[in-house]
Amino acid sequence: MRRLANLLGDERGSSLIELALVLPVLGSLVVGMVDIARGYSARLQLEQAAQRSIELAMNGQKETSLFDTLVAESMEAANVPQSAVQVRYWLECDGVSQNTSVASMAADYEKKCADNVPYSRYVSVRIEKTYAPMFRVKFAGSNADGTYTLVGRAGLRVQ
Repeated sequence: MRRLANLLGDERGSSLIELALVLPVLGSLVVGMVDIARGYSARLQLEQAAQRSIELAMNGQKETSLFDTLVAESMEAANVPQSAVQVRYWLECDGVSQNTSVASMAADYEKKCADNVPYSRYVSVRIEKTYAPMFRVKFAGSNADGTYTLVGRAGLRVQ
């Protein structure tokens, strides 16, 4: 009986048991923070790829043939297929977009505004990429398979 009483009063090893109870929670928090940091880094890389491709619009000629190279540059910089890159360009006369559809962007971009009407030309790049976290959990905003769609955008007034 005395040994049993001594054993029940002994506190050695209690910190090890407490650590065993808390360690899974702490491990989950660390893995979650690493996953969030990786996702944020991937999104920043997409944003930078869009900005790098937009820089092509700042250099060189401001013609519609340049925009085909924007798609190629975006694909290469972000390592995505062409379907994940969307380049848009449009003309605004007095703050109103002259773009009637995506198919007529090039023709609308080359149009002229009426005399003495302020005008501007814009270009924008949008890149999408899927991010797969280490542990795929379906939360709000995730795809059906537990991945997330990240989007990088950049825009510029070219004229």
